[in-house]
Amino acid sequence: MADNEKGNYYDDAIESVLHSEEEISKRTAELAAQISEKYKGKRLVVVGILKGAFMFMSDLVKRLSIDHRIEFMALSSYGSKTVSDGSVRIIMDIRTSIANEHVLIVEDIVDSGHTLQFLQNLLKTRSPASLSTCVLLSKPSRTKVKVLGDDDFLGFNIPDEWVVGYGLDYDERFRTMPFVGVLKREIYEKPE
Repeated sequence: MADNEKGNYYDDAIESVLHSEEEISKRTAELAAQISEKYKGKRLVVVGILKGAFMFMSDLVKRLSIDHRIEFMALSSYGSKTVSDGSVRIIMDIRTSIANEHVLIVEDIVDSGHTLQFLQNLLKTRSPASLSTCVLLSKPSRTKVKVLGDDDFLGFNIPDEWVVGYGLDYDERFRTMPFVGVLKREIYEKPE
């Protein structure tokens, strides 16, 4: 897509802004304060899920006031461009032990919940002292399995729309937009 008169390659692809850069920044600061309070006096291992959570995780960990280290994992659950086929593959695993560590998974979005459930179950087998999750976005109307509990952290509940930006993509595009926007239907439903 060529740049348009507004100057951003994505302007013609976005239906609406769901959460602005300012809203995300404010909520991320609130989440970081809650996480810092919960883990006060403890060292935290923050596990970011690539590629989608990279922007959220970066902003989140900069605001943590507690000792922490970071790790990354990459998982895939999308068989086609828009629909998960239900299977989850580990593309990149963490490289150090999390046994007896307090672990926080940082994820961009919960859709069906199957990918996050797989990850939570996998990391529990590695004997962490505790395991919590911090998710930027959740689509409650699409969630099939409960993956967020009282010990977890959530940025925003959102409607069942295809969202991009702030780490979220469609076909590896739109990931670096500074806000979360609703992608126009004709972008992801166009014939191949």
